Amino acid sequence: MADNDSVLNAAAQWKGAPLALATVVSTWGSAPRPRGSHMIVHADGRFEGSVSGGCVESDILATAAEVIAGAPFQLKSYGVADAAAWEVGLPCGGEISVLVQPVSAEGFDPELFDRIAEAQASGKALAVSTDLATGQSSLRPLEGAAFVNRYDPPRRLLIVGAVQIAQALAGLARQLGIQVTIIDPRARFLTEERFPGVTLDDRWPDEAIAALDPGPASAVVTLSHDTKIDDPALIAALARPTAYVGALGSRRSHAARRERLAAAGVAETDIDRIDAPVGLDIGAIGPAEIALSIAAAMVGAFNRKD
Repeated sequence: MADNDSVLNAAAQWKGAPLALATVVSTWGSAPRPRGSHMIVHADGRFEGSVSGGCVESDILATAAEVIAGAPFQLKSYGVADAAAWEVGLPCGGEISVLVQPVSAEGFDPELFDRIAEAQASGKALAVSTDLATGQSSLRPLEGAAFVNRYDPPRRLLIVGAVQIAQALAGLARQLGIQVTIIDPRARFLTEERFPGVTLDDRWPDEAIAALDPGPASAVVTLSHDTKIDDPALIAALARPTAYVGALGSRRSHAARRERLAAAGVAETDIDRIDAPVGLDIGAIGPAEIALSIAAAMVGAFNRKD
């Protein structure tokens, strides 16, 4: 999955300005950015996003300036360039092809950005097809040499329990571009001072999770250590196609949790979906390291879904 959120935000901010869009349409070997990665370039030289992590961006900027000035779209290929590898090439040993097209009706129609935003706001994925022979993108399925880019809804993390681990986990998730909601009915725990920049929800977890309706792009992690809060959250999360469900606690406490959830009518196959003790086993000590282990497990689950 390509992370294009910053590019889509820039496209909305620069709407109406002359722009070019660069897209990785094929990769081979250890390419630094996945297929579908975007870089958007403004006529004044500003840009957002990346197609190679810095290896070929200077050449893409020059090509984008030509396209903005009226040149036709260009499909460019990059690989190891020996002596020039650090100037215009991929010293990592991979190969990529990048399409540079105008943001216009003849290339990537500006209205496509609006359709992508609408789909993401409704929690749906949207596929945009690009004819590599003409450089024109549309929502219609295409035959022949075409590249299809899927724009998934933003990843979400619903954290149940406004505890210290949640503070560290929320910060990590935001750095990863994941939308965070902290759920806790305890007002003293759930404050903006403790959780700046994230959505706070003081409903009971089962009600909140039912309303937020987590799906294949969502994770639910329970951290409160209070069965009255955590168990209803888990039941609600497991009733939906949540990509990742994790629960804090020891193996012994999880065994007891399994019994409680089974008694509540949760199927064993659904209980088996819970990652508990939550997170990768990295020997984590303290809230920050535990949060790191949870974030790694969550990202792994998201990427397997993709």
